[in-house]
Amino acid sequence: MKSVIERYNICKEDQQVTDPESEVKFWQREADILRQELQNLQENHRQLMGEQLYGLSIRNLQDLENQLELSLQGVRMKKEKILTDEIQELNRKGNIIHQENVELYKKVYGTTDTTTIKHAFVQFPYGVRGGGEYPQTLFQLQLCQPEQEQYCETSGSASATK
Repeated sequence: MKSVIERYNICKEDQQVTDPESEVKFWQREADILRQELQNLQENHRQLMGEQLYGLSIRNLQDLENQLELSLQGVRMKKEKILTDEIQELNRKGNIIHQENVELYKKVYGTTDTTTIKHAFVQFPYGVRGGGEYPQTLFQLQLCQPEQEQYCETSGSASATK
């Protein structure tokens, strides 16, 4: 579109006197150029989509294949970056949650001994492993089964034991 405007301005500067007939011809030429450009883009799009490849030479097919491989490589790199960023963000959030857990445990049980706190987290139903000082390390969440009460009958009455 910018090229059309630039060509129009150049043509307008060349013709100080505005002649309606020459302006109509100019715009007709511009419309023809844009139509041809649109057709070329549509044909290129169809070829990229794998349609109408029958008229292409071996060299054109190889060029098309290289173009598609480069595009696919770019898409994969973008996808990898997005996933890596998301993993890093989730690891950061996991570290924050883990720190909040430690602080809450300290408040509830009133201990400042870090070894006691580390061993205490094994008893929780949800365990968090990984992360630590290396942000690339993935967290693994593990769901532990809660302790189930066992019921046994003794002389006709049920009592609960752990």
